[in-house]
Amino acid sequence: MHRREFLKASGAGLGLLLMPAFGRAIAAEELTTRIDVAVKKRLADIALEAARSGGASYCDVRIGRYLRQFITTREDKVENIVNTESTGVGIRVLANGAWGFAATNDLRGDAVAETARQALAIAKANAKTSTAPVQLAPASGVGEVAWATPIERNAMAVPVKDKVELLMATNAAAMGAGASFVASRMFQVNEQKYFASTDGSYIDQDIHRIWTPFTVTAIDKDSGRFRTRDGLSPPMGMGYEFLDARPEHRFELPGGVVMYSDSYDIVADAAAAARDAQAKLKAPSVKPGKYDLMLDPSHLFLTIHESVGHPLELDRVLGFEANYAGTSFATLDKWRAGDFRYGSEQVNIFADRTQPHSLGAVGFDDEGIPGKRWDLIRDGVLVNYQATRDQAHIIDESASQGCSYADSWSSVQFQRMPNVSLAPGKSELSPAQMVKQIDNGIYILGRGSYSIDQQRYNAQFGGQLFFEVKDGQVTHMIEDVAYQIRTPEFWNACSAVCDERDFRLGGSFFDGKGQPSQVSAVSHGSSTTRFDGINVINTARSLG
Repeated sequence: MHRREFLKASGAGLGLLLMPAFGRAIAAEELTTRIDVAVKKRLADIALEAARSGGASYCDVRIGRYLRQFITTREDKVENIVNTESTGVGIRVLANGAWGFAATNDLRGDAVAETARQALAIAKANAKTSTAPVQLAPASGVGEVAWATPIERNAMAVPVKDKVELLMATNAAAMGAGASFVASRMFQVNEQKYFASTDGSYIDQDIHRIWTPFTVTAIDKDSGRFRTRDGLSPPMGMGYEFLDARPEHRFELPGGVVMYSDSYDIVADAAAAARDAQAKLKAPSVKPGKYDLMLDPSHLFLTIHESVGHPLELDRVLGFEANYAGTSFATLDKWRAGDFRYGSEQVNIFADRTQPHSLGAVGFDDEGIPGKRWDLIRDGVLVNYQATRDQAHIIDESASQGCSYADSWSSVQFQRMPNVSLAPGKSELSPAQMVKQIDNGIYILGRGSYSIDQQRYNAQFGGQLFFEVKDGQVTHMIEDVAYQIRTPEFWNACSAVCDERDFRLGGSFFDGKGQPSQVSAVSHGSSTTRFDGINVINTARSLG
């Protein structure tokens, strides 16, 4: 099966990366090895020289070693353990105003040179049918530099036995608390990426990500009804230290729910999930109508992702990208007007490639541009987009915003979403205080199913846990909740955002885009946020 034929199970918040192109299964011990930087620089220089000598005006080379370890379990059994490696060289060339790209998994010098010449030939062929030349924003070379995810424990170096024991303990905790079924997984990714360009950059990066999702199921044997509750932990740009739970990263929230930030007690969450799944079986169904919504960061991240992150990708805005739910309503004329109100004055949304512990944190993007932070929505007004080097001029930017990414050495880099987050409120406000201000509302936590239209304008979102809020108090759990939005109306209904003490990350470990499809990982942070007068439907109601 081809690498790009990946499965995205959006309802469960889970995707599966299949065996990458030219990839191979390896022993766990090989997951901690590296290619010498001198070897990578030598190969990069061979490619750059071949491109220059053939007439390229610009060339970049990405030498990548992509490592993955996935462990899947259910109840008291290990279903699978997979270790994969994919190594090769991707070369992108600009000639006669057009791009060309070619890649190889042959690391011999003559093979790399030939691949550069192939990319150059493709660029020259593309130039013959191009309607306008590529305008590449200037970028200063950074010389020989290195950047690594600041981890304390390399997850790839932790024995598989220890990881399996943790997942088995997780499953046992769920079953012991009354679950009928439980499935737990551990996903670990290490991208060893080397970038070189004719601008004079030689960048060596070592990027780590980890995610430990699980799903607990409770069944009412008399009726056959069942309910599930997924783990409430986000995927993170961290090492194995994320699974060393620390009390300062534990949040006790209204309704008795416990959340986590920069470390995670997966065993405790699994036991809580079993209790929640059983409670959901007994919870009354929501009455449809208008409610004030109180959205936890574990839920709001997905709404940010779908209704802000994707529609402000400049390639969608321009109509260059339409896969995975279309283009964008947030067209350039709205941005140029300078007063398009995307949300209320409470809404300040920023992009950030430097956010600590986030999935999208890098030193440099896949065009060698340093990571940075910039505003997308300021005081509710649309002020910017997400752009790469060849898009920057379209929005009057003098430099790229560092939004280029490829999921493999064999994939061409293109515009991908950075971390996109809602800034915390400036006034002191906790979730408990927010509850006291709500007369008729619903408190929603965790990611659920969703749908969105082809312009990212109309959408519907579910969740994991729902609590009725009545007269300033959380009363009881409810079920079958989904809310409907029109993007600008929804964000203009934002009336309060909790302060920075409540700020937490959520994120997507497998975010799909493009054709052929690629996956990336991206985080979205927020504090608990209130939206007034939002339409809620009952997902269990029959229409006839």
